[in-house]
Amino acid sequence: MSSAFEEFHDELRAVAGDLLAKDPVVDWNVLVQTGWVGLEVPEKLGGAGATFREVAVVCEEMGRATSSSNYLGSTVLAVGALKELQPSASRDQLLTGIANGAVRAAVAIGSFALDRDQRLSGRAEFVPDIEGADRLLIVATDPDGSPVLAQATGVTVESQPVLDETRRLAAVTADDVAAEQVWRFERGLRQLQDRAAVAVACDSLGLAEAMLSATVSYAGVRQQFGRPIGSFQAVKHACADMAVTIAVSSRLVGDAAAAIAQERPDTTTAASMAKSYACGAAVDVVGKAMQLHGGIGYTWESGIHVYLKRAALNRSLFGSSATHRKDMAQRYLATDQE
Repeated sequence: MSSAFEEFHDELRAVAGDLLAKDPVVDWNVLVQTGWVGLEVPEKLGGAGATFREVAVVCEEMGRATSSSNYLGSTVLAVGALKELQPSASRDQLLTGIANGAVRAAVAIGSFALDRDQRLSGRAEFVPDIEGADRLLIVATDPDGSPVLAQATGVTVESQPVLDETRRLAAVTADDVAAEQVWRFERGLRQLQDRAAVAVACDSLGLAEAMLSATVSYAGVRQQFGRPIGSFQAVKHACADMAVTIAVSSRLVGDAAAAIAQERPDTTTAASMAKSYACGAAVDVVGKAMQLHGGIGYTWESGIHVYLKRAALNRSLFGSSATHRKDMAQRYLATDQE
C-alpha cells in the first residue's frame, strides 16, 4: 500500500475514532453526513468511489468503540450486495439512494428459494440492522440453482434478542411471498459472504485493540504491594501475549480487506483466515483484559462486559471459527487431490 493511502487511512481512522469516542451510538443521519455509507458507491452515483479497505477502517473503529449503528447491515452488506449484481438502472437507483441517505436497506442471507413464479420461501436467522430499514433485500436461489437478490414485502420479521446489546438482529421468514424485483449476481454469492466475514473480523480487531490499550493503561496506575501491577512479570507477559495475538490478527485482517478490494482469487481463503483467527482471538484478549483488571473487571461499571459480549457474538456471526477452518481444510484437501 502506498504512503498516500496509509496517510488517508490514518486520517480516516482518526476522524472516525474521535467521532465515535464522543458517542458510540450513531444514528443513520450521522452515518450519511460523514459520507461513510457511500464510501464504496461509485462517484457517478453520488458516492466516494473508495474501496473495501476504507470500509474496513471504519468497521475497525466501530469495534474499538463498540459502536451501536446500522453500518454493518445497511451499508457494508447492502452496498456490497448491490455492487455484486449485474448493472441495471434499478440497481444504480438503489445505490444512489443509499449514498445520499434516502434509502436504508438490509440484507437477509439464509435458505431462501425463488420459484419460477417469482415467489419466495425460506428463512434467515440473525439478520443485522433490519429494524427501520426501508428495503429488505433477500439472497435466494432460483430454480436453476443460481443466486439472486430479491426485493419483497409481506415477509415476517421477528426480533432476536442476543446477549450483545450493541447490535440489532432479527429472523426473516418468507412463506410463498411475491418478489417485487429480482436481480442476478454477476459473479456469484461468495464475494458477499467473504466481505460479511471480514467486516466482522475488522470489528473484532478493533475491540481487541481497545481492550489491550485499556489494560496497559490500567496496569500502569493500579498499585499492589506499593508498585504498579504493570511492573510484575506475569502481567507483562500477559499483555505481551495479547499484543502478539493482535498483531497477527491485524496482518490477517489487513490482507483479507486488500483481497476483497483487489478481487483476488484467494479472497475466500484470506477471509476465512481473518474471520476464524481474529474473532476467536478477540474473545481471548477481552477475557484476559477482564482478568487483568482484577475484581473491577467483572463489574458492570467497568464496561468490559460490553466488549466480551460483542466479541462472543462476532465469533458466531457469518460462520464460526470452526466452520471457517473446516472450509479451509476442505479447500486445501481438494487442491491436493487435483
